[in-house]
Amino acid sequence: FDSEVMKKMKLVDAGPEGFVQFELTIGNEFSNLNDVMHGGAAGVIFDMATTSALNPLSRPNFWFFMGGVTRTLNISYLRAVPLGTTVLLTSRVVQAGKTMAMIKGEMSSLDGKLVYATAEHHKVNVALNDKHAKFRVPWDDEIEAEVEREEELKRKGSKQAKL
Repeated sequence: FDSEVMKKMKLVDAGPEGFVQFELTIGNEFSNLNDVMHGGAAGVIFDMATTSALNPLSRPNFWFFMGGVTRTLNISYLRAVPLGTTVLLTSRVVQAGKTMAMIKGEMSSLDGKLVYATAEHHKVNVALNDKHAKFRVPWDDEIEAEVEREEELKRKGSKQAKL
């Protein structure tokens, strides 16, 4: 189920400090019997979106992308998400240590006027199974390019400050 979520999320923005935004249209595959987003689907969506915020911080032996396991995932459901709605998922890493991380997430309308749900995701860093270590998602290249651009700007700024 998580791979389907990852395929359908569209990267909107990301930053090297552990920030990511996605758009996702809530289709029938995410519905409950009331024709709104199922709470369990929201759990998987938040799990994947918030974990993705760790990607810009990833390096060997430190939060390898999609490594780690969920310790707790707390979701506050504020209003139902009607089927067909495109939501904005915003995630920020609050803290990432050697073994634990905490990420906050929000699911809102595209204009930000409605907040459908919020999440607080605590993760524990564990080694990734070798057979999955080469797994990539469609936006990995975009995030890596953005991180590289940010690092290049920092290097240029540092060189200019020394002059």
